[in-house]
Amino acid sequence: MAEGFLRHMAGDRFEVFSAGLKPTQVNPLAIKVMAEVGIDISKHRSKSVSEFIGQNFDYVITVCDNAKQTCPVFPGKYEKIHWSLEDPAQAQGTEEEKLAVFMKVRDKILENIIAFLNSNER
Repeated sequence: MAEGFLRHMAGDRFEVFSAGLKPTQVNPLAIKVMAEVGIDISKHRSKSVSEFIGQNFDYVITVCDNAKQTCPVFPGKYEKIHWSLEDPAQAQGTEEEKLAVFMKVRDKILENIIAFLNSNER
């Protein structure tokens, strides 16, 4: 979801990559809640952070506590940013309850992306 927002809102200001520690597939509920705000992430691919080892970045943003502690170190100088967000894929309950968690996390990601972009005006 963060990749979708950043690509949509930042235009060409940033080259955006997204990866996880245990990639599977883009969660259908993530696709659904992003579509609700007009962003199509249905063509995104779940990638492993290992695909990016050795690349240089200006920023590395982690979005859950497990990723913060186990994210690999990338070469060069970069700013590491952590957003402590609930992993919506771990939500329990009915489809409606899970959807509510995805919406809550989506909205928090949006807040964080706006703050990030405002602090990096070019």
